[in-house]
Amino acid sequence: MSRREARRRDRRKAIMEVAARSFLTHGYAATTMSSIAAELGGSKGTLWSYFPSKEALFAAVLDEATTAYRAQLAELLDPCGDLRTTLERLGLNLLQKVTSPTAIALNRLVLSEAARFPEIGAIFHEYGPLHTRRLIAEFLERAMTRGLLRTADPLLSARTYTVLLMSGCHQMLMLGLIPQATQEQIAADVAVALDCFMRTYAPDPVAPRAR
Repeated sequence: MSRREARRRDRRKAIMEVAARSFLTHGYAATTMSSIAAELGGSKGTLWSYFPSKEALFAAVLDEATTAYRAQLAELLDPCGDLRTTLERLGLNLLQKVTSPTAIALNRLVLSEAARFPEIGAIFHEYGPLHTRRLIAEFLERAMTRGLLRTADPLLSARTYTVLLMSGCHQMLMLGLIPQATQEQIAADVAVALDCFMRTYAPDPVAPRAR
């Protein structure tokens, strides 16, 4: 990588760091390209050369925030491991991620402003829940092929499991009913979600052979 490319990469990273902080602190509507440029000490024209719109900048911030986690998630989903153990490990990891203060703040930001700015709802869905569900769906489809789960729509199955996971302490955090999720609450939510999921998607019973 040339020195010029390195400088451009570092500048892009700095822009996204300032933008991420501004989005979470001030919201999507109150964050402007001008305010980001002013905090960085550069011109708005320079900022536009990196990101053609605030929408593109928001997408880049989300992509940066989720890329590393998606790689971590892919490593957790061992297709050759014990299914229940892998799903439990996935559930614990996912709930710890989505109940973090940053994740909750981002969810609240999107929910509060998506009606006025539907593009941020679409971007969040694409880089957040949908990417995660696709990864889980690929894993579940392999499990179905191996006969460990009944055959069903893998993406719908992945959605079912993630929705079950987030119906407890995550929902309570979103509503401000608890200040933070404890490890005990997370573990309990995973246990309930996993039990419901495994019962729902248990392999179809083998019909007895006629004598």
